[in-house]
Amino acid sequence: MKNLVKVILFSFLLVSCKQQIQSTDIPKINGYWEIEKVVFYQGEDKEYGANQNYDYFQIDKNNQGIRKKVAPQLDGTFLVDDTYEKVSVRFKDDKAYLDYVTPYMKYTEEIVALTADELVVLNSQKKEYHYKKATAINILGDGKKAK
Repeated sequence: MKNLVKVILFSFLLVSCKQQIQSTDIPKINGYWEIEKVVFYQGEDKEYGANQNYDYFQIDKNNQGIRKKVAPQLDGTFLVDDTYEKVSVRFKDDKAYLDYVTPYMKYTEEIVALTADELVVLNSQKKEYHYKKATAINILGDGKKAK
């Protein structure tokens, strides 16, 4: 019985400490994000070492924007194509959501956590995607600033 009370109290503490995303947090999404891991509903994790693609977000002050996949290059630049998803930020019931629209589908992810260096989103299949803010790769050492 004591263990049950401890588990309930611990669970309550975790739920009450959940970050509430504010509209002032949304500009932190802008930029390049590299996926670190995916946490599945059953509790298992899939870790990502190196990524061939990053997610690039550009969201304006009206909470409208795009997300596109970009490929980091060894000289610090990114390969970019014309493909992108329209994204809008929506707030409902003290939660923040990213609503995506492509020519083929619409879907939503809940923003679970957002800081300048971390982004965690939860999709409809209960997969939690953990991203870290990406930095440009420049192994050439040519002294040029990465774009």
